[in-house]
Amino acid sequence: MTIHGRIRRRRFIAAGAAAGSLMPAGVFGQAADWPNRPVRFVCGYAAGGLTDLFARLAAEHFTARYGKPFVVENRTGAGSIIAGDIVAKSAPDGYTLLFTNSTAMFQNHVVFKSVPYDAAKDFTPVAMLSAGKVPLCVHTSVPGSSDLAALVAYARKNKTSFGTTGIGSLAHIFCMKLNDTFGIEMEPVHYRGEAPMWADLSAGVTQVACSTLQGASAAIQAGNARPVAVPTMNRSRRLPDVATYYEQGVTHPYLLLESMVCCVAPTGTPTSVVEALSAGMVEINAQPRMREFVDRFGLDEGAQDRASFATFIREMGPLLTQAVRELNIEPQ
Repeated sequence: MTIHGRIRRRRFIAAGAAAGSLMPAGVFGQAADWPNRPVRFVCGYAAGGLTDLFARLAAEHFTARYGKPFVVENRTGAGSIIAGDIVAKSAPDGYTLLFTNSTAMFQNHVVFKSVPYDAAKDFTPVAMLSAGKVPLCVHTSVPGSSDLAALVAYARKNKTSFGTTGIGSLAHIFCMKLNDTFGIEMEPVHYRGEAPMWADLSAGVTQVACSTLQGASAAIQAGNARPVAVPTMNRSRRLPDVATYYEQGVTHPYLLLESMVCCVAPTGTPTSVVEALSAGMVEINAQPRMREFVDRFGLDEGAQDRASFATFIREMGPLLTQAVRELNIEPQ
């Protein structure tokens, strides 16, 4: 099966699984003795980002549902490794959960020499949230229209810096694959977060950047940047006039890669608790704040349940890992 077929199949499975997960009464009843004390949501990224906001929406919902505190604890650093280590070593009792992203789940063991946990063995999937279509944006000093052709023509003649949110990130993968595809030499510049990356693009320090639509919005609205491509097979509903890479003839499977943020529990956590958490996160999708959150970040859908997350791990995880391996990164 081709990657296009696998992605279409995954979306079909995810839709069915999400529908099947909306059984809050029965599922929540199975975990009647949980929680009886505060629950920690350990977030591997700083406050205000997609991962953190997902964790806070979930914490607010579960606190209201159970009448027990669900507290978000931001433990940043080392690509979420610090947070991952805390949760991996925690008791599998449903009182310590990890909120992280696809880079930490799949790419870190390629990027770093030593990762103190094995994501595949030490965590069990609870729920995930697609990170949406990450727009490739160029500074307005790059002449031409809103397509890849203008960027490629510019990069053939000019030194071009490409801002990413870190080594091994989707932006890093996209940069190097575009270089390979078009025979150009854009230089990846790695940042510790979106804010400084977009600030440098807005100032013209870099000419290209790629990350979430929410992060890019200020630069786009200020007239400092314009989007020229989005990944995956379908256009972003927030950027309907921006063609996908695929529509512009860039059909390599790595330009269809997706990222996500997620919640995982230590392996061995009771199934009834995992199911209660998973169903509860899908339940949040009906709330106005979640719908506003999904729209603000330009996401295609809300939280997906553990079955959908397991499908993502099985089908998208190996591709993300292999794409990073092919970058030939010297582990840090």
